[in-house]
Amino acid sequence: MADLATERQKVKDYIYYMLGGDIVDVEADAAHYDTAIDRALKVYRQRASNAFEESYGFLELVDGQNEYTLDDNIMEVRSVIRRSVGSTNSTNSTQLEPFEAAFVNTYLLQAGRLGGLATYELFNQYQELSARMFGGYMNFTWEPVSKKLTLIRNIKANGEVVMLWLYNTKPDVTLLQDHMIRPWIEKFALGTTKFILGEARGKFSTIAGPGGGTTLNGDALKTEGQQLIDECMDSINNYETGNEPLYWIQG
Repeated sequence: MADLATERQKVKDYIYYMLGGDIVDVEADAAHYDTAIDRALKVYRQRASNAFEESYGFLELVDGQNEYTLDDNIMEVRSVIRRSVGSTNSTNSTQLEPFEAAFVNTYLLQAGRLGGLATYELFNQYQELSARMFGGYMNFTWEPVSKKLTLIRNIKANGEVVMLWLYNTKPDVTLLQDHMIRPWIEKFALGTTKFILGEARGKFSTIAGPGGGTTLNGDALKTEGQQLIDECMDSINNYETGNEPLYWIQG
């Protein structure tokens, strides 16, 4: 699997040659290419739904600590789920399972002979209800800017591991390797680079020289760059990069 530096270099090479590199002198430096790519990634994450992914993570609790700072790529915490219910200070707290014997008997010892899915459904309903009633799900507050997760519970022991249901941004390398997203990033970054060059060349309309000097194309580059950026925004609105459309809302 290619690393991030390799994928970014591929985008830089694309921009360089689309600007006529090795044929004409391209004034953009490496920092300009990086700026264009970073802006493309930021705008895409701001506008496209498939720049994010659902994931699960694990957090080890510390005695007496309620606040935890999570990674910068985490955008939302949907739920904090404990491994079990019935205790607040043990990493191996016991779940009450009145249907466990029937479950083992039906599906392991005498599979196919008696019982059925009703026992399994009742067992799952019991687990869900007991988790809601006895602390299987922790109340919390989440601050998306500071990435601070605050558990509304008095943590009384070290070592308990809870599961986090998360939404986080896809890594840069994942976006750059996606066959539907990569062309968008290349096109947007190219438009941004053209706009940067247009700003630089627009400072002077002509350069003095023999035969009346040379006229610079700053305004033309800015126009072309803005056109590419506008086309990229339209492609997101038309769901051309694989992002999902909005759902119908009733009410």
